[in-house]
Amino acid sequence: MNVNVFRRITRTYWRMQRYRDIAGVLIRHGYGDVVSRLGLQRYLPFHRRKHEAEPSVAVLSRYTRIRLALEELGPTFIKFGQLLSTRHDILPEDLIQELEKLQDEVPPFPGDQAKRIVEDELGKPVADLFRRFNEQPLASASIAQVHEAETIDGNSVAVKIRRPDIRRNVERDLDIMAHLAILTERMIEETHVFDLQRLVEQFARMIRKEMDFSLEAVSIQRFGRAFEKDPRLYVLTVYNRLSTERVLTMEYVQGVKVSHTEKFSRYGLDPEVVAERGAQLALEQVFRLGFFHADPHPGNILVMPGNVLCLLDYGTMGSLSERDREHLSKLIIGFVEHDERRVTNAVFQIAGYTNYAKTGDLEGDIANFIDDQLYRPLGRMNIGHVLSELSKLLIRHNIYLPPTFFLMIKCFTTVESIGRMLVPDFDLLAYLQPFAKKLVRERIDIKKTVRDAYLTAADFRLLVRDMPTEIRQIVGLFKHGDLGFKFEHKGLDKLKQTFDQTSNRLTFGIVLAALIVGSSIMVLSGIPPTWHEIPIIGVVGFVLSGLMGFSLLYSMVKHGKM
Repeated sequence: MNVNVFRRITRTYWRMQRYRDIAGVLIRHGYGDVVSRLGLQRYLPFHRRKHEAEPSVAVLSRYTRIRLALEELGPTFIKFGQLLSTRHDILPEDLIQELEKLQDEVPPFPGDQAKRIVEDELGKPVADLFRRFNEQPLASASIAQVHEAETIDGNSVAVKIRRPDIRRNVERDLDIMAHLAILTERMIEETHVFDLQRLVEQFARMIRKEMDFSLEAVSIQRFGRAFEKDPRLYVLTVYNRLSTERVLTMEYVQGVKVSHTEKFSRYGLDPEVVAERGAQLALEQVFRLGFFHADPHPGNILVMPGNVLCLLDYGTMGSLSERDREHLSKLIIGFVEHDERRVTNAVFQIAGYTNYAKTGDLEGDIANFIDDQLYRPLGRMNIGHVLSELSKLLIRHNIYLPPTFFLMIKCFTTVESIGRMLVPDFDLLAYLQPFAKKLVRERIDIKKTVRDAYLTAADFRLLVRDMPTEIRQIVGLFKHGDLGFKFEHKGLDKLKQTFDQTSNRLTFGIVLAALIVGSSIMVLSGIPPTWHEIPIIGVVGFVLSGLMGFSLLYSMVKHGKM
């Protein structure tokens, strides 16, 4: 059998097994109705098609059961749940709180296997690469695990190693999730508001980046250049010669986790200074650098002597263009000054919304929103919550913010939460307002305005210079009858091909069915010539129909249409 055909058959088998796993997990956690509505029960054997949840699970709340189901389905679904936990605009808060509990900790894979991966990636024995390599991992997560080691030069390093087969498993799950998103939106009408297909596409881009450690290395080095002279932040050194797409070797540092506040006094750390620096650094990343650490949870932040912060795990990053940062600044200033018109205009610009006929309606709702959310004492206002509630309001007006906006909300919410853990009356808005105003002032700075005007004039000069030539070319084409318009339909060829294949297979199936029926009639009729009292014509018909049926099955497997 052809190797490619064998691989397709194997891939089809494992996909069906994975669908079976997903359907089984959903049923065990009390979501048999979802399995039925999506038609997933066909992947289960008959004896497992009962839609009864396990007794130990049935007593739990439905949101807890969602979290447990995602954890049981493994790394890809856990990561997707963590992404959903940032979407305060479309999910209820009770579900958000459950999704935030998702555990990304899995049993480690063997240390000798980790060493083999390092050797395969770096092309040398571990003994030639490291003076010492600890086979017992420091930490183990769904994508990778980290081992402590020492370079030949005697430097302590942390070696992050991607799990074996994780990319293949993730890609399989992403393919299935994309199909389930389409099914869910088609079969369950109330899920349209979630825009699941776009969510899955966004998640696929995010997790593929997270699995590529060469991109994480670039992010760390970019941070290192940006904060090279900043004494408040220590950025890890990356060892490029010991790093690849599957292996990331970086400096190993020690410090106190920001959540271990009981150790602060022992090491001379000041929680107020740490909270202030955390807020300032996060805001500088968003407003000045436009490139920010999107997952600054307590496990990703170390506090070193002198209240110096060190960020770990740069796998999830967000980015904002200069224009986005300007609009965001206007939005924040509009909040602070309780200016609903400025907030409305900033929202339109961030979302790229052009239906200005509804400006009045939105302004009215935003005015009520400001009254409800922003007239509160400092220290009791949660800026992450405010931005999340704003996004919910916009959804009601069919205005959708870009995905990066929600990563930024997650960043602000986490920083605010850590700040209040360190200092109970911590208020992020007190730090946010000066950053926003500074960015707006820089935007109208005379030197920058002159520079932008110069660049615009240069572009306009080129346009004016080239316009006569281009007009002459168009007129020349028109005079010679060579000017025409071309309309291109994209996607119709594939649709036509699919339609032709479907028609051919339907015709083939009808002929095959007729041949089987005819052969059956011939066998029952006893018409000679016969062989062992069985009409030979009927036997030939059965053999022919068997060959045709097998060829149809082979074609479907070969083209992945099972």
